[in-house]
Amino acid sequence: MTWHKRLFDLFFVTLLIVILGPILLALLLWLLLKEGRPLFYVAERMSTPTRGFGLWKLRTMTVVAEDAGVSGGDKSARITATGAWLRAKRLDEFPQLWNILRGDLSFVGPRPPLRQYVEAHPEIYAEVLKSRPGVTGLASIIYHKHEAALLARCATPQETDATYSRICVPAKARLDLIYQRHQNMCFDFDLVFQTIGNIFRRR
Repeated sequence: MTWHKRLFDLFFVTLLIVILGPILLALLLWLLLKEGRPLFYVAERMSTPTRGFGLWKLRTMTVVAEDAGVSGGDKSARITATGAWLRAKRLDEFPQLWNILRGDLSFVGPRPPLRQYVEAHPEIYAEVLKSRPGVTGLASIIYHKHEAALLARCATPQETDATYSRICVPAKARLDLIYQRHQNMCFDFDLVFQTIGNIFRRR
């Protein structure tokens, strides 16, 4: 990561914490009253092909003893009503401001993958993870709805894993590598504002 991209991240994360801090505190209180504890969901994601970190999100599902893999139709019954609203607005990703401050994430970059997919596709992620993972990115903007539709049709964890690994991983990697080849500050600004626009357009 270049110093100006890191400066971009630190400037905007500080600005958002100041502006959105009271909103986040109110949101946490509302979630505590509606859903109870735990408020957060922390899961391992990969920042490089060999280094993992804890990705923070607001909890949107009921708690189970073991949870693995990406979310597909097999997990849809676990999404709470509050969680569905948070996901639709991408508010469940608010806590990732902490990951940006720590340097785990950038604002813009490939979405950080699960270890199992990095290990299953080492040649792909050796290239994709040359860029620091991000909260949003070209693949997130272009491919998110299609990926969600594909995975929503999966009825078992095995079907979800196979669909994600066979179709979604290479499709998103192609977009992530396009971003990597053309990355600059103007492109990052454009992707951030596209993401904000998409959030406000969602019903």
